[in-house]
Amino acid sequence: MEDCLICRRMDMIKEDTNPYFVAELETGYVVIGDHQYFEGYTLFLCKEHKRELHELDSGFKQKFLMEMSKVAEAVNIAFEPDKLNYELLGNGDSHIHWHIFPRRLTEPNPTHPVWWTPRETMYSESVRPSYEALEELKHKLRGALEKL
Repeated sequence: MEDCLICRRMDMIKEDTNPYFVAELETGYVVIGDHQYFEGYTLFLCKEHKRELHELDSGFKQKFLMEMSKVAEAVNIAFEPDKLNYELLGNGDSHIHWHIFPRRLTEPNPTHPVWWTPRETMYSESVRPSYEALEELKHKLRGALEKL
C-alpha cells in the first residue's frame, strides 16, 4: 500500500535503506524505534498488510504471535528492563505492528502507560539515537535474538 507508513518502512528494509532494521523473521521485521525515550523500544512489523489480528490466516497468526513473543524475550534479554509493555494499536498506522516498550522503575512515571508521556518528550530529537547508539542497540538486540 503506497500510503502505508509500515509498508514503506518494510520497502526500505528490502532496499537496505532502513537504518533501524534489526532482523527478518518468517512473519515480520524487527526494528528499533526511531526515538528511544524508553531505551530498547522495539517494533515488530507484520509482513502482511492487515489491519487486525483476526484477518490473518490461522497458521500465520499463530506463527506471528510466537515470533512477537520471541522478539519481546530478546528485548528483555538485551535491555534488562524491570517490565515490558506490549501494544498492538493501529489507530495511526493501520497495519499490524507490535510496540514493545522496556520499562524501568527509574522512569519519571514507571506505573503509567507509555502514551501518558508528553509527545514532545517521547519524540524529542534528544531521544533519537546517534548512529553509534543505534548500532549498539541493534547489535544488542540482534545478539539476543540469535541466542533464542
